[in-house]
Amino acid sequence: MSTLPPSEIVISAEKSALQKIEFSTRKTVILGILAGIYIAMGGLLSLLIGSGFPEITNNNPGLQKLLSGCMFPLGLILVVIAGAELFTGNNAILIPGVLNDKYKWTAVWKNWVIVYFSNFLGALFFVYVMVHSTGVVASDPWHSAIKNIAVAKVSMSWITVFLKGIGANWLVCLAVWLGMSSSSTAGKFIGLWFPVMGFVAIGYEHSIANMFFIPLGMLQGADILVYDFLVSNLIPATLGNIIGGALFVGSFYWYAYLKK
Repeated sequence: MSTLPPSEIVISAEKSALQKIEFSTRKTVILGILAGIYIAMGGLLSLLIGSGFPEITNNNPGLQKLLSGCMFPLGLILVVIAGAELFTGNNAILIPGVLNDKYKWTAVWKNWVIVYFSNFLGALFFVYVMVHSTGVVASDPWHSAIKNIAVAKVSMSWITVFLKGIGANWLVCLAVWLGMSSSSTAGKFIGLWFPVMGFVAIGYEHSIANMFFIPLGMLQGADILVYDFLVSNLIPATLGNIIGGALFVGSFYWYAYLKK
């Protein structure tokens, strides 16, 4: 199973970005909605499996983290292999090209804004229509688990969520990098799976995933205000994700391999 060397991965990211910024707004929105749905699918599977064995995991918290982490990569695997536009992945992918003056920063901001809100729309659709309305998590242990997860996410300090956001997208964008290193489906699957599993097991904060977890917890009865969701978690997680992806992956690898 051959892989691209690091320098060619950065070049591949730049080529991918050139295609992304040429997408029409309509296409970007559709692919953004799909990405939000795919990440929510991964979140749901992670919740069902990770919280589905309380008799075993209550005394083995590491096992619960491992089970959740092993399931969540479904979302990014669907995004990359099936094709969709994910805000957090684009935080890194669009950076080498803009730093090489292949396109303007305005194109980057436009893509990030459209994709971010499209991801949000897709996640909310999946939460309400495919999970809440179907009663998938209406019974315990999942009902209690999602409420506890949502409350925990809005109960951390702003700086803690911000730093955890950096860690989450650092690993997610490294997963995207590894996914681009292989041309085979199996190679992409392996490259995408392990870093994403790692960030979930560690407990980092991914803004698009939280567009699934926290609204679902709220719909299941968690005592959380929209203000708490947005200000205490989503904003700092998003800013941290941008730093983790754009600086620690996109910029650093551009500097190492493409800077003239």
